[in-house]
Amino acid sequence: MTKFFNPGKHEDASADARLHAPATARNRDVILDVLKAHLPRKGSLLEVASGTGEHAAHIAAHFPDLHWQPTDIDPAHLESIDAWRNHVGLDNILPARPFNALEDDWALDHLPQPLSAVMAANLIHISPFEVAEALIKGAGNALNGEGILYLYGPYKRKGQHTAPSNESFDASLKARDPRWGVRDMEAVIELAQGAGFEAPEIIAMPANNFSLVFKK
Repeated sequence: MTKFFNPGKHEDASADARLHAPATARNRDVILDVLKAHLPRKGSLLEVASGTGEHAAHIAAHFPDLHWQPTDIDPAHLESIDAWRNHVGLDNILPARPFNALEDDWALDHLPQPLSAVMAANLIHISPFEVAEALIKGAGNALNGEGILYLYGPYKRKGQHTAPSNESFDASLKARDPRWGVRDMEAVIELAQGAGFEAPEIIAMPANNFSLVFKK
């Protein structure tokens, strides 16, 4: 949803449009472990703010019957997503599509199977809180009765940062844009429950991040 980082070309990608985000290389395997335990095996997954496309390229191979729809609002990211899709050659990764959770509707008639999961990694702290509100409301309306909403990133708990590094990160985000910042987990959970989701499974992740897994 934002140009927070400025990734360079992948070290093996000088001749194509693939971009590389160092954080993805650090978190993709631990995210994969969580998704293996919680994602449906069939249907379609909407990834909001896919960034470089590296999560889809790494994870979708483990879910061959789940159609992965990557999205972003940055044209360079959309180009990178498709370049990674072509590189890994996975049929279950769909062509990248522009999608803005604040402005676009959730008409997903193009998906080959019904929507069964929505995923957003490192989004809601690098965007206005209205994006979190729109994302969670849209997911609640679009997902069926057994759908999954997966959110990954840093959070405060009971109004307090979970580590000094997160407090510094929060300050740096707000210096970039006062509307950004590490969110209160309880506020996000309240939004999700208002959108029809159950209380989440909360999974502590490396580098003071969390996975929140919401079920309808």
